[in-house]
Amino acid sequence: MKKTVLFFLAFIALRHSLWANDFTWFDSNHPIVYTLPKNAAPVVRTAIAMWKADLQKVTGKLPRQATGGKQDDKATIRFIQYDSADSIHLSDLGVPVARLTGKKDAFYIKIKGNQLLVTGSDARGLAYGILELSRLAGVSPWVWWGDVTPDKKTALTLPEQFETFQSPSVEFRGIFINDEDWSLQPWSWLKFDPQSKVGLVSAQTYRRVFQLLLRLRANTLWPAMHGNTTPFYWTPGAKAAADSCGIVIGTSHCEPLMCNANGEWDEGKRGHYNYISNKDSVLSYWTDRLKRVAHSENIYTIGMRGKHDGPMEGVHTLSEKTKALQEVINDQRALLKKYVNPDLKAIPQQFVPYKEVLDIYENGLHVPDDVMLTWCDDNYGYIKRLSDKMQQQRSGGAGIYYHLSYWGRPHDYLWLTTTQPGLIYHEMKNAYKHNVKRLWIVNVHDPKVACYDLELFLDMAWDINLTTSHNSVEQHLENCLKRDYGPGAGAQLFPVMREFYRLTAIRKPEFMGWEQVELDKRAYARGISPVKSTDFSFTQFGDEADRYLSDYARLKKIVDKVGKMLPENKKEAFFAAIKYPVFGAADMAIKCLEAQRARSLAKGDYSAYNRARAKAQLMTACARSMKAYFDIRRLTQYYNNELAAGKWKHDMCFNPRELPVFDPPVLPMGLTQREIRQYTTDEINGGKQPGYDTIKNDASYIARNAARFDKASFHVHEEPMLGHSMQAVPLPKGESLSYVFNCARDGEALLRTAVIPTQPNDRGDIRYSVQIDNTAPQVVSFREKGRTDKWKQNVLRGQAVSNILCKLSAGRHTLKITALDDHVIIDQWMVDFDKDRKFYVFPVQPYYRKP
Repeated sequence: MKKTVLFFLAFIALRHSLWANDFTWFDSNHPIVYTLPKNAAPVVRTAIAMWKADLQKVTGKLPRQATGGKQDDKATIRFIQYDSADSIHLSDLGVPVARLTGKKDAFYIKIKGNQLLVTGSDARGLAYGILELSRLAGVSPWVWWGDVTPDKKTALTLPEQFETFQSPSVEFRGIFINDEDWSLQPWSWLKFDPQSKVGLVSAQTYRRVFQLLLRLRANTLWPAMHGNTTPFYWTPGAKAAADSCGIVIGTSHCEPLMCNANGEWDEGKRGHYNYISNKDSVLSYWTDRLKRVAHSENIYTIGMRGKHDGPMEGVHTLSEKTKALQEVINDQRALLKKYVNPDLKAIPQQFVPYKEVLDIYENGLHVPDDVMLTWCDDNYGYIKRLSDKMQQQRSGGAGIYYHLSYWGRPHDYLWLTTTQPGLIYHEMKNAYKHNVKRLWIVNVHDPKVACYDLELFLDMAWDINLTTSHNSVEQHLENCLKRDYGPGAGAQLFPVMREFYRLTAIRKPEFMGWEQVELDKRAYARGISPVKSTDFSFTQFGDEADRYLSDYARLKKIVDKVGKMLPENKKEAFFAAIKYPVFGAADMAIKCLEAQRARSLAKGDYSAYNRARAKAQLMTACARSMKAYFDIRRLTQYYNNELAAGKWKHDMCFNPRELPVFDPPVLPMGLTQREIRQYTTDEINGGKQPGYDTIKNDASYIARNAARFDKASFHVHEEPMLGHSMQAVPLPKGESLSYVFNCARDGEALLRTAVIPTQPNDRGDIRYSVQIDNTAPQVVSFREKGRTDKWKQNVLRGQAVSNILCKLSAGRHTLKITALDDHVIIDQWMVDFDKDRKFYVFPVQPYYRKP
């Protein structure tokens, strides 16, 4: 008995000592008391207001500011701004002054005695430090935009030795609100200012966007600029909202000197937006804007394109374009020097070689050294060009303009955001290695819809080392899911979302109609081709279309199961960020593939079904397809009208631009709606789904994911959540991967090799070689200059596939793949003895390396 008592007392003492080593900054009995610097900047006051609201949600008590004097010493939290404080005094407090000196947007948090010190290197850094406390209290950055309700807590503690120093990897980090016509703009306009005749992204909306950027530790915005949206500088209160949140305003590739000609230029009053024939009017327009914004924190775009996303007017040949653009830049620099700052090097400026401007730049255009070169992707996530060794030394540095949504050829993707996290990670990490550290801007049509991809992009801009360990992109996703939905639900949702990114990489939901946009209008209405049958097969490799549908069906079941387990305060966030995109993508696949099945059956060319069953199968396929179409509409109606009590009305559009892929399914002619409806039975509504048909063992092919190599000439780092394999392998120049395989037969075969359709990004080629045994290596180039038909197929598929004829004998063989240039990423390969066989999905299971 005595031993038991002693053990119990020892346990209590140990427990007390553990508690004693924790710093409690909320104890449920008293509100948090804090001090704030005198004359705090607007961005600091904005962050304080957000943080106080956050902590009230978590603790039920509103933090209060100390009244001054001795009360400051009793405050739980002390907020300090280094660049306006006494540095000697800060050193006495243990603040690392040397680390903060010269740093922009940095903050340091540590416990000193009975206080939690939060020190910002400047006003914005302090704002980030304040909102870091919200994160530590369990508040998601998506608390407002994602309706992610934080859990209630009776105490908030930190380890006694807790400290964190954080500073951004990239100087300017933010978003470009673009193609806003079907989501953010109508939501803002019709919700906050419906009486306006022109679509308005209101100051109230911009303020919410800016607050989200603060939570995501971003600091830059390119405002919405479409012609049916009120221009930013014409929106009352928009610029004041930016200033209150410490947001730097920049503009896109076609908006020089903070001017949005697309929405602001009036040809009736000013003439044509033509620098060659109407120079004085153009210069006057630019001058007026510079006078207005000169005292703000801005990034000025120099150069010139057309009024919107078109080439510069009045020039035709490459020589004419180069000469004219050089004159434009020289004149713009003179205006900046006159109206903004005589020291041009002190003015943040960027030149964006987007689309045809890249050819002009490479033709000898001189862009001054102090101007940032903002490189671009190809609108589908593959970066086209990066700074070479000489350009990396430019004093102006470099930036990236990246896309998570796009309107244009070969096809828009403006409904869901499905860019693979592994692609974002690889491309942006590669950009950073090329000294692209000045600006990262990402194109989003709506920050709410883009939520996870946007957070990953901005988290990397804040801390490029966030994702350095193996599988850390996957860990980032899992952490976000656990943060927003709880540890149990997050753990169950992680494999769902990983699989979601695989299935949408095989084909984005917007691409399931297999049509294209911006084609010849003489051949196609609106320049858009009609929906046609996909390249998915219903008969080979165990029915790849049915496998695709079955994979989605499994995800829907898990999502439904997890959704029922969630507490009520998590369900709205769950619906918008998880259920809607997963179900929406799945239903789009069902709609398109079942309609294709029905059309094939109606023609009598689908041999897998005998004649007796054909009619029933055809009608069932029609019913499934129609049901999926109406399910998408039903989900969207709920999103817009019932989610969060109507908060997001008009925000979700399931058919942006009313493209054919979003229309009701194309079903066989002659069927009545009544005939179709009679087959919408329990089998479809809740019964048996297409069975999962595993990939069959077939001696006619050998297929492998790149990560399942047998030998490598280098230390391999696969990219999780990249490619159809979900584990694509970057192959450094000059290095090789080798694969051993066995053939069961002799004969000619096609070696099909799939790589990620990356761009050379160094003006050169992008090649690899393939070699079977001791045969001569065969070189493959997948460089596509411009928007060729091959490039279109590559970005729509998410793979560049090459086919090489080879002759093999039965027995053991070795395939060797060698990178001949930089930026080669191998995804999958296949040896196929049926050379005429058509396929879309390689017959190989996704590969996940166990941690």
